[in-house]
Amino acid sequence: MITNTAATLTPGAAPQPECADRNDVLQAAAALVTAFADNDSAAYFAAFSEDASFVFHSCPTVLANLDAYRQLWASWQTEGFVVLACSSSKPLLTLHGDTAIFVHEVSTHLRLAGKELHSRERESIVFRRQPGSRHWLACHEHLSLLPGD
Repeated sequence: MITNTAATLTPGAAPQPECADRNDVLQAAAALVTAFADNDSAAYFAAFSEDASFVFHSCPTVLANLDAYRQLWASWQTEGFVVLACSSSKPLLTLHGDTAIFVHEVSTHLRLAGKELHSRERESIVFRRQPGSRHWLACHEHLSLLPGD
């Protein structure tokens, strides 16, 4: 579970804009991680903009858009790819106007080609606020192995 320990609100007070943004981004990140953990492809991909790019340590090329990632995901699924569990820890969020950078550690348990695999990785996700709304979508994801793994 992702929690926001940096923002605190006074009971009954209206949230300040930056605090509201922090909460909105953290909710978007939590929804993305939950969808991945639940192996809910539709909800997972709905968390990304169509122009999102992806860098994965296990992939030899940069995926330049969401459609490229959907195609890779579909190929993994034909090989028996299933997410069994995923948890997020050590979140760090920085806001930069209509852009936010969310970094966390991810522990994943999955099945691929009949084998169960466990990984510990660090992930950076860049979120972009959608014009005229409080809705944030991920526009870049970078996944790397944690040192020592």
